[in-house]
Amino acid sequence: MHDRIGLPSVETRSSWIIATVLLVILALSFGAPWITIVALKLIAAESEGLRAVPALATSLAWLGFGSGGIAMGYVAERIGVRATVIIGAIMICIGLALSTGGETWQLYVGQGLFVGFFGVGAMNAPFYVYVSRWFDRRRGSALALISSGSYVAGAIWPPIFERAVAYAGWRQTMLYYGLLQVAVIVPLAAMFLRPPPKLPLLGALGAMSAPDTVMGWPPNLVFALLGAAGIFCCIPMAIPQAHLPAFCSDLGILASHGAAMLSVLLGTAFLSRQFWGWVADRVGGLETVLTGSACQMIAMTAFMLTQDEVGLFTVSAAFGLGFAGIIPAYVLAIREQFPASQAYWRIPTFLLCSGGGMAMGGWLAGVLYDHFGTYAPAFAAGVGANAINLAIVGTLVFRHRSPSPRLA
Repeated sequence: MHDRIGLPSVETRSSWIIATVLLVILALSFGAPWITIVALKLIAAESEGLRAVPALATSLAWLGFGSGGIAMGYVAERIGVRATVIIGAIMICIGLALSTGGETWQLYVGQGLFVGFFGVGAMNAPFYVYVSRWFDRRRGSALALISSGSYVAGAIWPPIFERAVAYAGWRQTMLYYGLLQVAVIVPLAAMFLRPPPKLPLLGALGAMSAPDTVMGWPPNLVFALLGAAGIFCCIPMAIPQAHLPAFCSDLGILASHGAAMLSVLLGTAFLSRQFWGWVADRVGGLETVLTGSACQMIAMTAFMLTQDEVGLFTVSAAFGLGFAGIIPAYVLAIREQFPASQAYWRIPTFLLCSGGGMAMGGWLAGVLYDHFGTYAPAFAAGVGANAINLAIVGTLVFRHRSPSPRLA
């Protein structure tokens, strides 16, 4: 659908090397918040048994990813991605060290400000903009690859952290991991992250036939609807990711099996995200979002109906298959519908909305559990939020298809 036969391309072998390096960096940086998720019950035990405390810390990290993406994306445009990433790695290390202090405020500030805003925020959103400038033919696939960094982190690190926490405690695990990610990320950034090539004047997906409207509506109205859709799709997306180990423990499933279940969910998400990227390159971003959101809602409903270990492993894999392609498809839709010159602020702003949804979902599930003593109301709330998302995205897909003859 988006091939540009006969037009010059910026894609080279270096483009895929850069994308692979970004994937590795994100897999390391996104590992930091998983320590809090794996150790959720242990941290809660030091906070009067309230799971809302570590859940809120994780939510603040997600808010930090999003809001930091806007600010650090601006910084990256000025000083370059390389310097921004090096700063981010150091901030993650500081944040993890502060989180071990023992006070609730230290956990919140460490996770939200340093790990989130100045840490992962310096990498996640800036990388979406950065990698999109290295690709013009297979942009959807490249976005799917780098956005899998959080899933690679979720597939690899929870079982490792579960063993490390059991052996050394969650505080020592945070300290050692902070040093590890600095030792790896800083050299990678210094060696590989250089300015991207200049896109041709007729760069892919950059032109618009009607500059004053998008789908027949004001551009910012469409963008606001995309942001709202991102919030409501990420609320259910966050609930299993933030609470699956604790949910399994409540059902009498071993902690190691709960961590493995989370790895299955996110490992499946990583593999299927590459498929969704291929789909998005052919059918478009909005249509991919709609399909993925419907699959996510079905899997979210299945969590409400499943209690045994084998069933939960199956549902976790299905959930990973369903939601994996949604976020990069949103980013591709933004690049398809808006000028490339606006990507540096529209993409981070959207990721703030999606990060806000992730934060809300993780926190809400903790609050509902503390009130009801079960995760069933949280899963029900996630299904309701998913339904709102489907209504919004369905409307945009309808507008995207129907007004095109009038705007040609």
